[in-house]
Amino acid sequence: MASTLLASLTVDLGERGYPIHIGQQLLDDGELIRSFIPSSQVMIVTNETVGPLYLERLRAALSGQQVESVVLPDGEQYKNLEILNRIFDALLERRFDRGCTLAALGGGVVGDMTGFAAACYQRGVNFIQVPTTLLSQVDSSVGGKTGVNHPLGKNMIGAFYQPKAVIIDIDTLNTLPDRELSAGLAEVIKYGLINDPEFFRWLEQNMESLRRREPGALAHAIERSCADKAAIVAEDEREAGRRALLNLGHTFGHAIETGMGYGQWLHGEAVGAGMCMAARFSHLLGWMKEDEVARVERLVAAAGLPTAPPKLGAERFEALMAVDKKVQGGRLRLVLLHGIGKAEVTADFPPDALHQFLQEAAA
Repeated sequence: MASTLLASLTVDLGERGYPIHIGQQLLDDGELIRSFIPSSQVMIVTNETVGPLYLERLRAALSGQQVESVVLPDGEQYKNLEILNRIFDALLERRFDRGCTLAALGGGVVGDMTGFAAACYQRGVNFIQVPTTLLSQVDSSVGGKTGVNHPLGKNMIGAFYQPKAVIIDIDTLNTLPDRELSAGLAEVIKYGLINDPEFFRWLEQNMESLRRREPGALAHAIERSCADKAAIVAEDEREAGRRALLNLGHTFGHAIETGMGYGQWLHGEAVGAGMCMAARFSHLLGWMKEDEVARVERLVAAAGLPTAPPKLGAERFEALMAVDKKVQGGRLRLVLLHGIGKAEVTADFPPDALHQFLQEAAA
């Protein structure tokens, strides 16, 4: 089967702007991929799960280049500085120069670490994203957030660094475990909740098609998600304002991930529960109607995701949320909802109300 380009869009960041190409069999389209690689040196970064499935196909598409690879262990628990050094080791051992390109072949962990390595190696080299999970296709591969975790907080060490292109081959989702597919759907739902109520309604009607991996439904959901994110990133690249809306559910979710131990809950599972918590807390503040909260919980559940957090305890939850990038001047900011499609970043809520809510939700 020849490659088929289903959709293309652009992240408009001026001279740092780049295209997102969505299609089938794009992993084999050497002409397309090579058009974003300015020199002969390519380092493919992948992991022990994705590598056996797709590494040789990407290597074959890049025939004629000096192609090397580094295979990382798979899992959020390996997204740290120690494992990051394996990328630098491979680049230095093979004498890669500052004209080289790193290619991130995998999910969000691979993409975040590859992008951070590219930002740091010789003070900045090219990289492209070739995301193979739904979560990375609709969220982490777009927007230039890169980095690693620290034992005290998720994604606390990193850089904003944009790729040269994002190449999304939806056929890679055919090998994705059901649990990982559901995790990606959390980020898809997020876009509807933030500012796209029409898309939220479409998801309510088409969730089963997505979970059955119907190519038309997947392509539409990925394109719509990427378009929603690209518009926000173009307006606020470094999260000085509006981009923080993309963290809906994430402050609660990151607390779950850190508190449970990285890898116990998938990122998307934690975000799914976190979005339900944000909706419930918004209702507690009088911002959101009960029937809207119920719609959120139904859609998250229909995606195969948890709608409630683990019982970490209110004090532990609050301590973990205090170590968050959205804390400013000692005040925690949350992304909360005034309804479906109406999100706001705010610190304007009583701390006692949050404590009471966490006692009920997480105790």
